[in-house]
Amino acid sequence: MRPPYSMIFFTTLAGAAQGLFLALFAADVAVATGALDLSAYPFMVGAAMVLVLSAAGLVAAVFHLGRPLRAWRSMAMWRTSWLSREVILLPIFMATVFAWGLAHALQWPTWGLGLLGAVLALGLYLCTGMIYAAVHAIRQWAHPVTPLNYLVLGLASGFVLAAALAAWAAPELLKVYVQAALLTTLLGAATRGWALWRNLSLVPKTTLQTAIGVRHPKIQQKSQGLMGGSFNTREFFHGRTPQAVRSIRWAAGLLGFVVPVALLLLAAVSAAPLVWLVLAFLLQYVGLLAERWSFFAEGQHTQNLYYQTVG
Repeated sequence: MRPPYSMIFFTTLAGAAQGLFLALFAADVAVATGALDLSAYPFMVGAAMVLVLSAAGLVAAVFHLGRPLRAWRSMAMWRTSWLSREVILLPIFMATVFAWGLAHALQWPTWGLGLLGAVLALGLYLCTGMIYAAVHAIRQWAHPVTPLNYLVLGLASGFVLAAALAAWAAPELLKVYVQAALLTTLLGAATRGWALWRNLSLVPKTTLQTAIGVRHPKIQQKSQGLMGGSFNTREFFHGRTPQAVRSIRWAAGLLGFVVPVALLLLAAVSAAPLVWLVLAFLLQYVGLLAERWSFFAEGQHTQNLYYQTVG
């Protein structure tokens, strides 16, 4: 499938925002139970960062709409559409995060708002992943590991960003956030690696031979029946060479997982961890952009048997 860049930016930005909030909520629970003594300042700054990332993702998502002025209609099918549920949950999540940050600033109780925000963040991961896992025509996406990957990779980037925030404003949280970032990044490498292996190992259920009822072992397509491009040629195939796809996968693996793990380990023993953690987040984000591109490109629709290549 053709990777939609608006969705690549939306899912990575919103995923990092949700992961950051869940990291902050865990610290908020520790403060509420008396296990940690921390001022409101890191929570206020963290809430602002969550809102900025979520808003940036929302702006990116607008470019995916054919007619942005009719965006409100995307909420109408909430009973059956995971997309509608996502569109409804995201602004509620942002409003909850704003109220949670404001409650910290005013020294009001935050437990209820934090719990609601955490539930909404997890619900958003589920909705985003199920938008693609529910597309049964794309076997590479239609698997429970799809929403799991959205959750784990969002947590990984969120915890790396939380570790950077802790290095700047809450040193008490630095060690645990670095450990959580390492764990989720390694877990993300495992789940995404398994999904990639599965997708590359899938045997097509339909071939050119079965499509036209000819059993000859070598069938070469000579024409698509069209002199120019069409919706099918633009939307159902990414248009990149196999070499380019492999390069993007390598970039996703190195920048998304290997390099961040090395930088997190370096930050754990460094006297100035903030620089390494900010660098880890930025490089990991670039790697997750490549990973998300690869995820979309892995989707194979049956119609590509006809439209993808010409002999």
